[in-house]
Amino acid sequence: MGAMSETLIVHTKSKSAPVSLSSDAARRLLSLSAQEGRPVMLRVAVEGGGCSGFQYLFDLVERAEADDLKIERDGAAALVDPVSLELLAGSEIDFVDELAGAQFRVKNPNARSSCGCGVSFSI
Repeated sequence: MGAMSETLIVHTKSKSAPVSLSSDAARRLLSLSAQEGRPVMLRVAVEGGGCSGFQYLFDLVERAEADDLKIERDGAAALVDPVSLELLAGSEIDFVDELAGAQFRVKNPNARSSCGCGVSFSI
């Protein structure tokens, strides 16, 4: 039973993109792909837990799942599953390199509050 891929692809520069990828995040993903010697995509998911109720999970993957939303920018891509998409709608996936460390971060307009590390949030 071969299921057809239903991965929805949106480009960050599109005004209808439910989630966007910053230029810094795209640059970092391209750099990681070069280091790995193969294309990698950033999977962003939300699960219950963390100090504020929900937490972001980040993983580098080679393939999208059939029902993922694929967000593309400048040749880089991030993936979001349908369940997480509801909690991430309107968000921007960014990459920050600060004194405290370098990490991917989600700027989520739906988060009522978040922890100091930016990994956990509440709605």
